[in-house]
Amino acid sequence: MRDLGKMMKQVQKLQQDMARLQEEMRSEHVEATAGGGVVRAVANLHGEIQEVVIDPSVVDPSDVPMLQDLILAAISEAQRSAKAQADERVKALTGGLPLPPGLM
Repeated sequence: MRDLGKMMKQVQKLQQDMARLQEEMRSEHVEATAGGGVVRAVANLHGEIQEVVIDPSVVDPSDVPMLQDLILAAISEAQRSAKAQADERVKALTGGLPLPPGLM
């Protein structure tokens, strides 16, 4: 029974650590650019886009599709980078153990 109590304490600690990590990931950011830096996207580690910055020199009303592609590329890269960093942080916290669905 002592082992069960010890395991429950470890689970509680992991839950507390996960809650702390979730909050940290909300405030940490990654940045990605496209088009040589003319479009920049910033996301938190949950992959939520926080900011998109477009250099005015790239705004050409006759070529809106190109601008849309650059924006999409920057956002996609920011979200990919955010997920990769978040996965690494969770892996470090859990020692690589898989988490049950819904815990993240």
